[in-house]
Amino acid sequence: MALSEHYLEDDIHPIDIVENIAEYHDWDFDRIGQDQIAMAVEGQWRTYSITLAWSSYDETLRLICTFEMEPPEARLPQLYETLNAVNDQCWAGAFTFWAEQKLMVWRYGLVLSGEQVASPEQIDTLINAAVMSAERYYPAFQLVVWGDRSPADALQVAIAEAYGRA
Repeated sequence: MALSEHYLEDDIHPIDIVENIAEYHDWDFDRIGQDQIAMAVEGQWRTYSITLAWSSYDETLRLICTFEMEPPEARLPQLYETLNAVNDQCWAGAFTFWAEQKLMVWRYGLVLSGEQVASPEQIDTLINAAVMSAERYYPAFQLVVWGDRSPADALQVAIAEAYGRA
C-alpha cells in the first residue's frame, strides 16, 4: 500500500504525515509538539537523529539530520574544507558542523508556499535523502578527522552516485 493512500483530505498537517511515516517504518519517534517531531533512524554507520519542524510563518517543512562528531581542534580546518567540497556535490540539502553542540548536521527546507501539501512519498523521500547523504559522506568525515587524510583523498571514499541502468 502506498503511503499516500492514508490521506484523502487536503488539510493535513505535515507533521501528522511524518508521524505516520515513522510508524510505517517502525522508527522510534517523539512528537515534541504540534509542529515538531524527532526520530531515530538506523543507518549502516550509525543511528541518525532526525527532526522535522513545520513553520507556518514561512510555510516551510524543515528537516535536520544529526550525528555526533568531536573532531580535534587541529583538524577543524580540514573538516571545514571537506564540508565545502561535500556541499558542492549535494543538490538538495547541505551539511554544516555545529561546533558548540559537537554535531554534524544535514539540513533541508521544503517550501510549501501557497498552502501546498507535501505528499507522504515526498516527505519519505526527503527523510531517506537525509540518511543517504549522511551515510554517503560519514566515512569521508571520519577519515579527515581521525584518519589524518586530506579532504580530497577522503572524498574518494564517498560512495559514488550511480546514474542510468546496469
